Amino acid sequence: MGQVTAFVVALVSTLILCAGLVLDGGLALAAKVDAMDAAQEAARAGTQPVDPRGLRGSAPFALEPAKARQAAIASLTAAGYQGTVNVVGLRVTVRVTHEQRTQLLSLAGIRTIQVTAVATAEAQRGVTTSTQGGG
Repeated sequence: MGQVTAFVVALVSTLILCAGLVLDGGLALAAKVDAMDAAQEAARAGTQPVDPRGLRGSAPFALEPAKARQAAIASLTAAGYQGTVNVVGLRVTVRVTHEQRTQLLSLAGIRTIQVTAVATAEAQRGVTTSTQGGG
């Protein structure tokens, strides 16, 4: 009788752990997708503040790094995330790290699962050739 009880306890514990992997794994995956969306949007927002002189042709096309960083951070904050922003040349790279709390795996001592998302966007000049005179 004692051996059967130990077997049942081990079996139930294993089933709960497997259910925790499925449930909390799905929640972690959803959190990663949300973090990736926020990182991508922030990177795109960071490519918007371009130097106006570059648009007029009086200087090379370039981002204003401080404003680009501020725009990316503002986008992350609006989405409820924190992260790091790196602006190099025309590229804006955003890294978001998020701690997803577990539901069932906390019973096994795993309280959080860390998810990380990295996105990069590059500023592009919109029109490069003239479209006048077509017909």
